Amino acid sequence: MEAFSRFGYDGVGVREIARAAGVTAMLVNRYFGSKEQLFAEAVEVSFAPRTVVTGDPRELSRDVARALVDRTAPEAGHLDPFLLMLRSASNERSAEIMRQAIERHVGRDLANLLTGSGTQERAGLALSLIAGFWLMRKIIGDTALVQAESDALARQLESVLELLFQDPAHAVQSDGQGARALPGSP
Repeated sequence: MEAFSRFGYDGVGVREIARAAGVTAMLVNRYFGSKEQLFAEAVEVSFAPRTVVTGDPRELSRDVARALVDRTAPEAGHLDPFLLMLRSASNERSAEIMRQAIERHVGRDLANLLTGSGTQERAGLALSLIAGFWLMRKIIGDTALVQAESDALARQLESVLELLFQDPAHAVQSDGQGARALPGSP
């Protein structure tokens, strides 16, 4: 996974991966069959564990926001699946492998924690927000996001995520003049 995260799918070959692992390319090919299958396994290992999306629906917005702020902090040193995704997305086949794994794991996990209609779409929107935040804070290093106080940033993210996670039947509604109000409020 480290080689794919560092160099992307197209930027590394089986020989380099094998050398870094202290084995031969022939051994890698024997166990994985091909670079594509090795990549698919690395993606599977990266996206199968729950790291940002947790299991308690009542605390989902808070937990996701907190995990996201912690994992993207300047001092966080995680070898992260986001880099694997970012650096391999330009290859059509590797993008397809990642899409399938994300939908099978984190997308499905998140959608299963949501209630109401459109859970798949809302999960996709939330994952887009998460990916964008990760990109801007961890990779680009947006000054405002990097320098923000962690607890305040987590609270702001929690508020935005809550809008995506709540059942649309109970969502904030427009008053017809562009203002947003909770159902039942004046």
